[in-house]
Amino acid sequence: MPTAPPASATTAGVSDPRRRLALVAVALSVLVISFDMTILNVALPTLASQLQADTGQQQWLVDAYTVVFAAAMLPAGLLGDRYGRRRTLTTGLALFALASAVGMLADSPGTLIAARAGMGLAGALVMPMSMAVIPGLFPAAAQRRATAVLAASLAAGAPLGPLIGGFLLQHFWWGAVFAINVPLTAIGIVACVLLLPESRNPAAPRMDLPGTALAAAGLSALTYGIIEGADAGWADPAVVTALVGSVPLLTALVLRSRRRRDPMLDLALLADRTFRWSAVAATLISLVLFGAFFVLPLYFQSVLGTDALGSGLRLMPMMLGLLVAAKLTDRLVSRIGARTVITLGLALLGGALLFGSRTGPTDGYGRAAVWLTVLGLGMGLSLITAQASALVTLPPAKAGVGSGLLQTLRQVGGAIGIAAFGSLLTGAYRGALDTGGLPAEAAHRAGKSVVAADAVARATGRPSLSASAHAAYVHGMTVVLLVSGLVAVVSAVLVAARMPAGGDAGMNVGGDADAAADAPEHVAAGDRR
Repeated sequence: MPTAPPASATTAGVSDPRRRLALVAVALSVLVISFDMTILNVALPTLASQLQADTGQQQWLVDAYTVVFAAAMLPAGLLGDRYGRRRTLTTGLALFALASAVGMLADSPGTLIAARAGMGLAGALVMPMSMAVIPGLFPAAAQRRATAVLAASLAAGAPLGPLIGGFLLQHFWWGAVFAINVPLTAIGIVACVLLLPESRNPAAPRMDLPGTALAAAGLSALTYGIIEGADAGWADPAVVTALVGSVPLLTALVLRSRRRRDPMLDLALLADRTFRWSAVAATLISLVLFGAFFVLPLYFQSVLGTDALGSGLRLMPMMLGLLVAAKLTDRLVSRIGARTVITLGLALLGGALLFGSRTGPTDGYGRAAVWLTVLGLGMGLSLITAQASALVTLPPAKAGVGSGLLQTLRQVGGAIGIAAFGSLLTGAYRGALDTGGLPAEAAHRAGKSVVAADAVARATGRPSLSASAHAAYVHGMTVVLLVSGLVAVVSAVLVAARMPAGGDAGMNVGGDADAAADAPEHVAAGDRR
């Protein structure tokens, strides 16, 4: 049986344009999954009205995606390593299209929640595999740049989601926010099948069913508890049960992983300091960014009075900063190193958020446009570099498992961000809201959100309540931005002090043995198409 060539030779028979087209196909797949995480930010009010979803069902329209996505990430990485990364990626895209079609045609909240759960499962198959196919597609010298392109696509989805959702809602029916996924994923599937070489690790272990059950149950319980705690309260019995129950499940997963030679949760990858601190940085960035993403849509729509499309358009300065960062990142890393670029990006994130925290009730959009541009620049420099630095340290045979671990950490960080900043916003808003003279029931409703306060103000003919609610929301927003900005600054100091310089030192750890085990199938078979 002939020995497969190392990974650096796996693309010998593929021209540069073909590789670039394959990268575009994978980037499109990532972009679709990414913007679907935020597209409901502007679509949720319409969905709730059309489907008559109550508050709990609205929460699950968002949570079903996030909880399943986080729970399935680790086993998805192992599936791709063992059974083929292109196969897993295209299967995920097909499932995403199918679940989107169900969501598009849903006529009840329950059906749409089930569709969102299916989309979360599909996203978990796509996200780690999109990064894991890079070693089989590009030689070592080009992997950082290719990974940076995918990381930029992932980061770009956050501001694009509200923009696309707002445009579709303004011109089409609510189901269009799901219908758009079907043709985009179809293009991604065809492009991946035609352009992407299959790669796998034949030595990857069989699926660890007990470990998979522990990971799914533990991460689901943790994510659910964190998200629900922000809304239902941390003393709520369901929240306490979920959070407390996640501890023994995740502890058992860690102990099981430490005993297995090739675990699904490969904590040995964290022994590489570059991977460890890049993963920590990416997790902290995700946590910080949810501070901004959580508060801005409501600020634009309820305080500044924009519609869904206008809210998305007002996030475009962030996209501008992100595009600039994507152009600069590779050159900056070559000149000053990954650690310095991540630190600089986090410092810019912190500065932007702290500047945004000075927003007053009478300030218009101008201030937001300035700090959103800087925020996008900082997000791009830090997140793109952190993800690329983590992934290029992985041995090719561990690409799927390592990508799954990285994305799982980011999802948990994001969930913590949602919970922490949601609780902070709610507490600050209620503390600053003036409900004097209102009946107890109306005061309680007004304290739930600025949208509810506006509705109470219209129903009771109290414009002063709207003014108070808007000022209270701005106060809550500035508190959230202040705290998230401080977290970003502390994160920058932490990365500068602890992350090793020379971020590529560990790239392709494992050498030719791992690369040989991970060669694309068409190369091993002698097919030079």
